[in-house]
Amino acid sequence: MTRSPRVDSACRFFPKATASLHRPARLAQAVIAIGLGLALSAGSASAQTKGSADHIKAVTSAVDSASIKSNTATSNDWPTIGLDYGETRFSKLNQINTDNVKKLGLVWSYSLDSSRGVEATPVVVDGIMYQTASWSVVHAIDARTGKKIWSFDPGVDREKGYKGCCDVVNRGVAVYKGKVFVAAYDGRLIALDAATGAKVWEKDTLIDHDHSYTITGAPRAFNGKVVIGQGGAEYGARGYVTAYDTETGNQAWRWFTVPGDPSKPFEDASMEAAAKTWDPAGKYWLNGGGGTPWDTMTYDPDLNLVFIGTGNGSPWNRNVRSPSGGDNLYLASLVALNADTGQYVWHYQETPGDHWDYTSTQPMILADITIDGAPRKVILHAPKNGFFFVIDRTNGKFISAKNFVDVNWATGYDANGRPIEVPAARGDAPYDSIPGPFGAHNWHPMSYNPQTGLVYLPAQGVPLNLTPEKSVVQNAATPGKFGGTTGWNVGFVLNGEPPKAPAFGRLLAWDPVKQKEAWRAEYVAPWNGGTLTTAGNLVFQGTADGRFIAYNATSGEKLWETPTGTGVVAAASTYMVDGTQYVSVAVGWGGVFGISQRVTELQSPGTVYTFAVDGKAPLPNFVKYQTEGLLAGVKYDPKDVPDGTAIYVAACATCHGVPGVDKGGNVRNLGYVSTETITNLKDFVFKGPFRDQGMPDFSGKLTEADVVKIQAFIQGTADAIRPK
Repeated sequence: MTRSPRVDSACRFFPKATASLHRPARLAQAVIAIGLGLALSAGSASAQTKGSADHIKAVTSAVDSASIKSNTATSNDWPTIGLDYGETRFSKLNQINTDNVKKLGLVWSYSLDSSRGVEATPVVVDGIMYQTASWSVVHAIDARTGKKIWSFDPGVDREKGYKGCCDVVNRGVAVYKGKVFVAAYDGRLIALDAATGAKVWEKDTLIDHDHSYTITGAPRAFNGKVVIGQGGAEYGARGYVTAYDTETGNQAWRWFTVPGDPSKPFEDASMEAAAKTWDPAGKYWLNGGGGTPWDTMTYDPDLNLVFIGTGNGSPWNRNVRSPSGGDNLYLASLVALNADTGQYVWHYQETPGDHWDYTSTQPMILADITIDGAPRKVILHAPKNGFFFVIDRTNGKFISAKNFVDVNWATGYDANGRPIEVPAARGDAPYDSIPGPFGAHNWHPMSYNPQTGLVYLPAQGVPLNLTPEKSVVQNAATPGKFGGTTGWNVGFVLNGEPPKAPAFGRLLAWDPVKQKEAWRAEYVAPWNGGTLTTAGNLVFQGTADGRFIAYNATSGEKLWETPTGTGVVAAASTYMVDGTQYVSVAVGWGGVFGISQRVTELQSPGTVYTFAVDGKAPLPNFVKYQTEGLLAGVKYDPKDVPDGTAIYVAACATCHGVPGVDKGGNVRNLGYVSTETITNLKDFVFKGPFRDQGMPDFSGKLTEADVVKIQAFIQGTADAIRPK
């Protein structure tokens, strides 16, 4: 603050002796001096046009760990991806509340010029918004007007989209001391000038380019460091997290999540300890082991700890990865690291010996709550495995866990924090994994409101049947191996038998102290967006069927909604600009479910919508999803259908789904394209026209004979489901 130093200075120059003699005159001089200083300061600020390069430089240069922490008192800005370092996504703003939320209206919309998934929460500093779209493209937007300030495309090779399991998405940026940090899909960490979008520095974060590493998560910045992890465990990758100096980009520290080749020296004592929990007979290091920390990271400035959530095993099937069993540390764990050095401090493993793709990478929340009459510093976490965890963040000790959806792999957790497993869940027979690998909760952010004491959690069920494979050959393009042609290595046949579990999507209000549901809102499908909660007693969430909704945070009553043109997967943010509270949400259907599935019949480009009370702007035009009707007329030999099925599963199913059965998501379903397209399929498969949109070139991976069989499967499936 400018006031306090000047007041202190004036007092130091007015000793009691002279103050008693000349108090009125001296006091007047002091007041004039103070007023003049404040006027000059205000004049300087007002001289900067809001949204100008000078203004942006001034306000973003002031963003550091101290300012992010102090912003929690007001929540005027949304300076980091989860609002605060605890990532509570609880705003103390209440100008928009249960009384007036029904008057919310659109103020502006902004096109992100993207057709794939949009998963990032808008970051806002004094009306300057930073939003990422698919392919890691960054947009700087004037939140006062909705106009573009600049955009930056890191130039990711579009043909390499297949290297990631779950769409070419990005979950946002970090802003710190005048820079915007974005992690590109291809593994680069890039620092941009916040005012101009010019590149300041760039670092390749990947330890090797032989494995299919990608980055989809948002970096976190604190105390002069920016931290990022990677994805890739489906493809055979070893997880790690790295901190870089925010000014220079020099590496500050790195911590691996799983051990490497045991014939080589361990990086540190934590890796040596972890190796004792893996069976080297599985040669896990050839597949990398997994554990990739692809999303959640939080920072506690008081404890000086970074908390990361680690990913699934590689391959998923532990019987292949580590044949004699073992916990396989530090898979599916919460891990605390020293923020200065990256040194391991503690861990809690939520799914020992992960076998089902039960990542712990889902967003965590740091909160201070009262349990059994005593205040506790905790982590609140709802990972894929279906249990809601409360963990002491000072030491990693287990406090409680309770399933928030139906589960069939464990009956609960014992007093020591170990799951009580159902033996059949690790058996050799086909098994409906509940939750399935899509997770009971995926990356979609949850929020915590300390006024209601509730966590607002996007919960879901996506049925999937797992049939264990006896062995896995790394990167073998085996027909029938899901995604095998593009590098998947999971150790299971997926849906070899039809799953029987129902699909669902819902918003849960969860009491973490009582470990029970307070209320719920049911949706028509899984894959609904992240949540935002406010001191106005509100919860905001977007839905898979193309709505943005506000609920009463206490009761769950729906108070307001608006159409969004397509499904919403990201979480919203809220902030004050010039005395007005706004709510912004970025919309763009996608992610691992949204690539091949959808609920709405509308299709819109990635768009940022910004709302305020009495907003009057019209919604943009919505476009009906393009479809030519169920495919017909492609000539094929029915004898090619079985082989075509296996080849399609290995090469096409990850993005296109099942022809005619699935509806298609942000990638077209091949049962609903033109006859001409499938008749000439080889022209699309080999050096085709959609490579700039993420379709791989299958030259050298498929033959023309393979394509003929794929055509037979596509048309044969369409014919099989056609109404008689």
